[in-house]
Amino acid sequence: MTERSPALSTLNEEEQLLRDTVLDFARQKIQARSGQMDKDASMPPDIIAGLFDLGVMGIEVPEEYGGAAASFFSAVLVVEALAQVDASVSVLLDVQNTLVLNSILRSGNEAQKKKYLPLLSSSWVGSYALSEAGSGSDAFALSTRATKDGNKYILDGSKLWITNAAESELFIVFAKTNPELGHKGITSFLVERGTPGFSIGPKEDKLGIRASSTCPLTFEQVSIAEENVLGEIGRGYKIAMETLNEGRIGIGAQMVGIAQAALDLALAHTQGRIQFSQPLASFQGVQFQLAQMRVDLETARLLVYNAARLKDAGQPFLLAAAMAKLRASEVAESLASQAIDLLGGVGFIREYAAEKLYRDAKIGKIYEGTSNMQLLTIAKQILVE
Repeated sequence: MTERSPALSTLNEEEQLLRDTVLDFARQKIQARSGQMDKDASMPPDIIAGLFDLGVMGIEVPEEYGGAAASFFSAVLVVEALAQVDASVSVLLDVQNTLVLNSILRSGNEAQKKKYLPLLSSSWVGSYALSEAGSGSDAFALSTRATKDGNKYILDGSKLWITNAAESELFIVFAKTNPELGHKGITSFLVERGTPGFSIGPKEDKLGIRASSTCPLTFEQVSIAEENVLGEIGRGYKIAMETLNEGRIGIGAQMVGIAQAALDLALAHTQGRIQFSQPLASFQGVQFQLAQMRVDLETARLLVYNAARLKDAGQPFLLAAAMAKLRASEVAESLASQAIDLLGGVGFIREYAAEKLYRDAKIGKIYEGTSNMQLLTIAKQILVE
């Protein structure tokens, strides 16, 4: 169980309180609705409002801008706790904190911080618009263009698979301002919902994390003022890479939450299910399977926590982040699958939570860097050590 986790035992009193508070909120406000949210592919506005009221939508934002002024590790704890109940809610908060807010905190000027951080901490959801039809793992093969026109830029192009798009009021959009410079010609822009020429397409019908909106974006002669350039012209590549490295730790935390939920289901079922006049958990073969699941979960959690602690300490964390995301996504999928095996027939039907965990876990190996890309990053790092 979670209270016996060596990794969780390292939390200080404040961190434990935060985790417990968020987990309690998720169990009271989300758990009973999670199945219907998945079926409807919808995110209830009152749940989003509840996250803002809880103060977790601007975790690292300084108090002067309306945030909680907490650590990156705190954000990781919140992502994990929410994912233990509903992965869709978890990823909404994860993108808000590890991608959108971190980009503005690191690269925004004072005017941008004063304008957007209070809104994003209190009521606005944000999105991170990098991916396109022709740029997935090759993230910077962008076709979206931003052309200088006096004191503004004209944005043309499209984006795909943008998380939170249906709910977001602010989008960080990456476009090429100098295509001839390759990745050094990429710039990031702050684009508000409702800007003329900017449209948000219908939600994708997905396998998992269905309550989390994923939509295409279209930009047709969208006029963006110079003041909405995030960071320096041509610095978009660096902004994206720095942010995604942190985001991968958040995805690792999401996968740990899913894995914990899968193990909890398996433990409860095998201790309560009677076969051959005894609980399933009394059979040594089942015990060994549960034990290995527990070990796998702990290794994933330790990797994620270590990466987050390194980031907060200002230490290099690229290798740690890649390993954390790789391992956690593998463990989440594996434990969700094994939970279905152990639950048997009831694990395979939608009335029970196990099959949803399995569907939700699959995306972990894909978004914010596929498993192959994580392996490539790890290989590059260890070959130069």
